[in-house]
Amino acid sequence: MTGTKGASTRSAVLGHALALASEVGLEAVTIGTLAERAKMSKSGLFAHFASKEALQIAVLDEAVDRFVRDVVAPALREKRGEPRVRALLDRWLRWSNADYMPGGCVFVASIADLDDRTGPVRDRLADTQRDWLQTLTTAVQIAIDEGHFRADVDAKQLAHEILTLAYGTHLVSRLLRDRKAPTRLRVAFEGRLERARVPRH
Repeated sequence: MTGTKGASTRSAVLGHALALASEVGLEAVTIGTLAERAKMSKSGLFAHFASKEALQIAVLDEAVDRFVRDVVAPALREKRGEPRVRALLDRWLRWSNADYMPGGCVFVASIADLDDRTGPVRDRLADTQRDWLQTLTTAVQIAIDEGHFRADVDAKQLAHEILTLAYGTHLVSRLLRDRKAPTRLRVAFEGRLERARVPRH
């Protein structure tokens, strides 16, 4: 029972930490700020996370688990090819508005803080983005193999364009409070997929 209770407490604390990171960036998530947010003592948090670094990595791991659960796994159950690419994009757009991330995508919120730093937290964040970029690249390549996209489409290039379109839109839309940003992003996605698609005769 103790182990179950401990795991439940850790899960609840990570929920608070993920919400906080989405609002202020991962670098600002510390044992102290989280203790205040979760209404726990610092010593209680140290029982779950031995350091700020361990806490931040745990937050990233929690975000990845939820991203796989809510975005990747459901999309991979869709038909191979363009339907799967579309499912990934649709679920990815919804991810940024998940109620457990009131400040938006935790990965985007953390990139500006950590991109020029060194260390395990930055490395873990970079790994999450490499994995996502590879997932997108693989989905595009399958769409090429299935004959949905043209054979001369560069899967890595298209995946890169999709990633940067989404992250750029996310940053600018939150800064400018542009409610039309998600619609503009969908228009951009549609245009990019249309150019990749095999022409219909």
